Amino acid sequence: MKNSVAKTEKADGEARRAGILAALRPGAEPQSAGALGEKFGVSRQVIVQDIALLRASGASVISTNRGYVLSSPPRAERVFKVRHTEAEVGEELELIVRLGGTVKDVSVSHRVYGNIRADLGVQTPLQVSEFVRSIRSGASRPLMLVTDGYHYHTVTAPDEKTLDEIEKGLKERGFLVTV
Repeated sequence: MKNSVAKTEKADGEARRAGILAALRPGAEPQSAGALGEKFGVSRQVIVQDIALLRASGASVISTNRGYVLSSPPRAERVFKVRHTEAEVGEELELIVRLGGTVKDVSVSHRVYGNIRADLGVQTPLQVSEFVRSIRSGASRPLMLVTDGYHYHTVTAPDEKTLDEIEKGLKERGFLVTV
């Protein structure tokens, strides 16, 4: 009897993890552990453990400030050093997204703390709006403020040509810092 219960729990866990991957398909909206827990009838902690198991098995699950996402297939990637004001955060992100890029992360090079990086996963205009709204709410401030506006973005795109266009757009707008 004990073995059949263990087999049932294993099968339930495998089915749940397959469902989590389906919910996190590339391009889907980020899903919080709490929302996934409600969907699958388990606790948030069970979902966190499932995500760890999925990552260990090779799934590219990324944590963002809005929840989990499954990374898209490999794309061209480039790091841009940029500088702008806090008021221009939305304009910068909109420019990148409008030209076909995804802002994978933001990082700063702090003289005391070293490199500090945060996942963003911003790829749609709606995500840009949500990010800007959360910054303007006052709950947190942009990471770039600790380095006088200087920061880096890892940007992905379908191809190098798109990244060239994004670089050109950032340069024309005056956001790109040449190193």
